[in-house]
Amino acid sequence: MTTTSALPKGHPVSIYSEEKKLIQNLGNELLQADPEKETQKFYNIFNQLQEIERRFERKENQLFPVLEQKGWTGPSKNMWSFHDTIREQFRLLRKQLDVQEYPEIKRDSQYLVSSIFRLLLVEDNVLFPNALNLLSEADWKLVRKGEEEIGWMMPKAPAAFPEEEARYIPPSQDHTQRPLTFKKDEAAHYDEGYMTVEQVNLLLKTMPLDLTYVDENDKVIFYNRGEERVFPRSAGIIGREVKFCHPPKSVGTVLRILEEFKKGNKNEASFWINFKNRLIYIRYFAVRDAQQQYKGVIEMSQDITDIKEIEGEQRLLDWN
Repeated sequence: MTTTSALPKGHPVSIYSEEKKLIQNLGNELLQADPEKETQKFYNIFNQLQEIERRFERKENQLFPVLEQKGWTGPSKNMWSFHDTIREQFRLLRKQLDVQEYPEIKRDSQYLVSSIFRLLLVEDNVLFPNALNLLSEADWKLVRKGEEEIGWMMPKAPAAFPEEEARYIPPSQDHTQRPLTFKKDEAAHYDEGYMTVEQVNLLLKTMPLDLTYVDENDKVIFYNRGEERVFPRSAGIIGREVKFCHPPKSVGTVLRILEEFKKGNKNEASFWINFKNRLIYIRYFAVRDAQQQYKGVIEMSQDITDIKEIEGEQRLLDWN
């Protein structure tokens, strides 16, 4: 019989073993936290513990189907039902947290942790030993490949399995879904990925560009506050009509750009000027939604004085 300790780090059962330690620590921390006096701490631990859903999904969608093919249907019928019971306990406890029913929270959090710990025992004593006996290495490779799309509870992705398969994959060909270093409910979901408010602000502040966003009503709704802006801005422009944010001599040009963008005739306008002995590149881009409806305009200004001087190639780091 294969033991968990003899398995490579990236083996699905090894990953379950690593997660078990995290789950036990979170469970104990949840019981030690006072939901009334340490509400935020309790809530944070509760949210982390509820990430056990990923573990359930991996078992239900990757491990159980392969076990069924080997003729063992017990986990699909019985353990899945146990998962659903724990899910319902999470749902009930979250509802109690929302209405601050502290005596009930203390009582039901004990029931929740007890249920989870009993499940871990059944996994260790029944599920994983039998699965290791029934499944071949090819089966485990198939299980692990599917798990990549679901993810794990750990903050870092586990080692590759088998180890020799750890190879360079070009970013354009990498479709693996990996766990983040922060909770998704603490961030916003964008078309490609997640970012917290702090990360978005830092990104926009660090970009070597001046960005201003004017909405479809011609009102300025955003500008980034970089270290060295080309043109000065202040918080007073937020909500201001864009025609009042430019010198009178350039207002006509700005309004014409907006008109052509709204009509759908144009999507971009570019200018470059000499400003304080620097060459400034100014570009306007129409913002449109998936239905190509006009949603505003982005004004982008960039000092390209040094960029314009670039010639040839530089492939080596020149920090020395």
